[in-house]
Amino acid sequence: METAERFRTVVEKRDLAALEDLFTEGIRLYSPVKFTPFEGKPMVLGLFGVLLRTFEDFRYIGHFEGAAETSTDGEEAPSAILLFRATVHGKEIHGIDLLQFDKTGRIKEFTVMVRPQSAVHTLGEAVLAGLVADGLIPPPDGR
Repeated sequence: METAERFRTVVEKRDLAALEDLFTEGIRLYSPVKFTPFEGKPMVLGLFGVLLRTFEDFRYIGHFEGAAETSTDGEEAPSAILLFRATVHGKEIHGIDLLQFDKTGRIKEFTVMVRPQSAVHTLGEAVLAGLVADGLIPPPDGR
């Protein structure tokens, strides 16, 4: 899938501006640290800005293609799985990005899974701090 390869290249180059053309307006990103998805292109692009700053030594190490049912509408969609490794605050993370595409080839749904649990916790704290710092969400204490 052409979009998956373009996405991989853009992320590896940390080119946030180029991501915009790859996402649908109503993209949903399912995170391992938040029960409800991040929704809409502005929020997901903001989240990627935080992630690109947070991950150290990020690299994709594998790629699978197929089709899978989406969470959004329950329909089967062309899909790609990109396996990655990264470090956050000294903790190594193993992860999978599941990209699901609309009929035009743009990413409509994005699911991230990471392990181990200690790395999930570290990543969650770092992303929360970045989202608050960028003004994308209010601080947890409401200040």
